[in-house]
Amino acid sequence: MPPPPDTTGHVTLPPGGPVGIPSAPQAPAIPDPTATTLAVLLIGPAGAGKTSVAKYWADHRRVPTAHISLDDVREWVRSGFADPQTGWNDNSEAQYRLARRTCGFAARNFLANGISCILDDAVFPDRPVVGLGGWKRHVGPGLLPVVLLPGLDVVLERNAERSGNRRLGDEEVARIHGRMAGWYGSGLPIIDNSQLDVPETARVLDDVLTRAIASPPKW
Repeated sequence: MPPPPDTTGHVTLPPGGPVGIPSAPQAPAIPDPTATTLAVLLIGPAGAGKTSVAKYWADHRRVPTAHISLDDVREWVRSGFADPQTGWNDNSEAQYRLARRTCGFAARNFLANGISCILDDAVFPDRPVVGLGGWKRHVGPGLLPVVLLPGLDVVLERNAERSGNRRLGDEEVARIHGRMAGWYGSGLPIIDNSQLDVPETARVLDDVLTRAIASPPKW
């Protein structure tokens, strides 16, 4: 029964009852990069392991994923191939730009059909022609760049195992590696895979991408 009315002018309060403990706010879901459609750009010098890591990462995802290597696309040109190792000139630059546009077109096509992609290229922090701007323009602002940068001794050792026009001279490798150090302080995530094998590097890449999805790097 409700309490009798109070004729003294005071407000009658209802009987007390237990107060419920407020529930804790629900923690935001941690993004799972292995089940998300992504576009990743793996950056690094020759011998960093970009292609090996990119292939392994693409092979072991839970969603369809493509691997696009700029070097592979550039070498689609057979007769008249402008090898940048013989000197960077108007022809090699034009073929590089063409290959990058082709990679970007392919990446957008894959993404539009729900297929993730990982691209790899030796992008330089101090050279706009082979810089991030072109990739952002051709793939889109959602592209997630990650730098793979092991120590110089590791890069030299891995480069020595390469063959054909993919193998560079030691001085060229050292020069490129030195310029890649400019990525430190850029705000982009950097993985030093000097002591990591390919599967371990791929797992670290997933950890880096989890953070990048939650807080995309500014570039």
